[in-house]
Amino acid sequence: MSGLGPFRLGVVPGATPGKWIDVWKQRMPRTDLDLVTLDAARQSEAFAEEAVDAALVRLPVDRDGLSVITLYDETTVAVCSIDSALTAADELTLADLAGEVVMVPDDDVLHLEVPGALAPSFAPLPTTADAVATVATGVGVALMPMSLARLHHRKDVDYRPVTDAPTSTVALAWRTEATTPLVETFIGIVRGRTANSSR
Repeated sequence: MSGLGPFRLGVVPGATPGKWIDVWKQRMPRTDLDLVTLDAARQSEAFAEEAVDAALVRLPVDRDGLSVITLYDETTVAVCSIDSALTAADELTLADLAGEVVMVPDDDVLHLEVPGALAPSFAPLPTTADAVATVATGVGVALMPMSLARLHHRKDVDYRPVTDAPTSTVALAWRTEATTPLVETFIGIVRGRTANSSR
């Protein structure tokens, strides 16, 4: 199997494959692993176009023709300006966000309704980064998985966990009909199998 590849791993923003990539490099030194950045809103297209061998995706994903292994759940956080009264608490609930302007960017991955929240008086923002930049001006809050809050962190914003909000689930997915030896190797790494353990 050495020398085959490269193995193309799709990754949605916020997913952190670093530890698995390190193990891959140790076990498969002659097989490159290429990271392919995926837009979460179009993650299913990467499989249809066969642009990746496997991918770290956010659920839900269209499972037609795919095999999926759930990996971990991410806490949902509210990103707000550092001057916001919301930062006085260590954690928030959805009820704490009632009356707040809640921005939902076009690339939102949570699809979350906040009871009592106010809609922005401007058009939806294209990206999560745009929402964070707008939050920094003191206008409203944005909800996102914690990893995205970290990815888009700025000095003029902060975030707090929202304890009763649904989590965001990250999973490994691949086309079932394309379960290659390289895909199986990566599945083994993700599942924590040692190099010598049998499947």
